[in-house]
Amino acid sequence: MTDSVELTVSDADGTSRLDIFLTSQVPDLSRSRGRALIKRGLVRVAGSVTKKPALRLAAGQVVTIMPAEPEPSNLVPWDVPLTVVYEDDELLVIDKPAGMTVHPAPGHPNDTLANAVIARWPDVTGVGESTRPGIVHRLDADTSGLIVVAKTPRAHAGVAAQFADRSVDKHYTALVVGSLDQDEAVIEAPIGRSPRNRKKMAVVENGRAASTGFRVIHRFNKSTMVDIKPATGRTHQIRVHFGSIGHAVVGDTVYGRAAHRLARQFLHASALAFDHPVSGRRIELTSPLPEDLTTYLSEMLDFSAEMTTFTPKNSVPEIREPK
Repeated sequence: MTDSVELTVSDADGTSRLDIFLTSQVPDLSRSRGRALIKRGLVRVAGSVTKKPALRLAAGQVVTIMPAEPEPSNLVPWDVPLTVVYEDDELLVIDKPAGMTVHPAPGHPNDTLANAVIARWPDVTGVGESTRPGIVHRLDADTSGLIVVAKTPRAHAGVAAQFADRSVDKHYTALVVGSLDQDEAVIEAPIGRSPRNRKKMAVVENGRAASTGFRVIHRFNKSTMVDIKPATGRTHQIRVHFGSIGHAVVGDTVYGRAAHRLARQFLHASALAFDHPVSGRRIELTSPLPEDLTTYLSEMLDFSAEMTTFTPKNSVPEIREPK
């Protein structure tokens, strides 16, 4: 991080561990990275530096993450075409294709969105974390759609703060298995690591609060297309929530099963709205379903591609803040 960030501990987060609180409030901050910041003395609680990741917080306390010196980047630029749907001097929004990992991780050291970003915008290298320059939030590798990349430290801090306070409107389009009973509803269930498989997430009693609103767009014989608005941003949240109610995302081989003639899960980040971190102007962007998903619809479900373009603004029921 290159600018300080202040977070106030809510009543719901009172008694939380400091490292867990940081990862729940700061988009794209892993728990290991949060612990590293704490141990480096870059986190203050109620004005005092602490190096204890397990410190228990109290409601009303202010947690401050101090700016850190940029770390040397080992990213190798990757010259690959990117679809840019918005760009100015402060930030850009990319329509990420399915199959592209957002940033380096075990098994994916290169050929990620982060590598592609520094190839085209080398000045972004010093913005945010060294392994994910400019990247404010995440999408799963096999989820396509809109993702924000900050080009300056102030843009990174400003957009990250909006994700932290949940003022960013995010919509996803998904095709889920079976017919949903309700036309619109909110799924509220805590998410954490699966006790049976630590590589997967699951609805677990001691997980982090998670809330996902949805509205039915179209019902097919054996599947349903939905417009989804998550209020929280837990790992694999949409996929876990719909899998937990018996309506896994079509093609999701982790929380459901493979789909004939579809190489990935049918999940697309279709709309994004947030305030410009410098001008304050509201930015509202949409992305139509990519070709692989429209082809699947037309070939497998006899569904007109024209019907897959819609404006999701205000189309999902109001979502309560998770308790």
